[in-house]
Amino acid sequence: MPKLLLVEDNEYNRDMLMRRLAKKGFEVVVAVDGGEGVAKARSEKPDLILMDMHLPVLDGWEATKQLKESDDTRTIPIIALTADAMTGDREKAMEAGCDDYDTKPIELPRLLEKIQAQLAKQTGS
Repeated sequence: MPKLLLVEDNEYNRDMLMRRLAKKGFEVVVAVDGGEGVAKARSEKPDLILMDMHLPVLDGWEATKQLKESDDTRTIPIIALTADAMTGDREKAMEAGCDDYDTKPIELPRLLEKIQAQLAKQTGS
């Protein structure tokens, strides 16, 4: 069962997405801010991280940069989750080190496709 780290400060979004992903067979670990997200990525070693970009303590861009600069978390794929759908937002997330990008509100089928694609890249299948 793949382990996902969901870094999301909005309780409603976090709980809804966590339940929906668990129903699809994922183990879901949660963090409520960017600092906790970085710490949990190091301790939990998830297969993939879903990173909200607007977070307290440490925003998603800085948290992603820290994770991608660290040897022990560099290879974990990160999908940015953001309500920002403006021109340039996807590029900003990718420049920070995100492997993919999805917009809120989350459309679960689309997000699941992105998760599966990143996990397949990790395993080489």
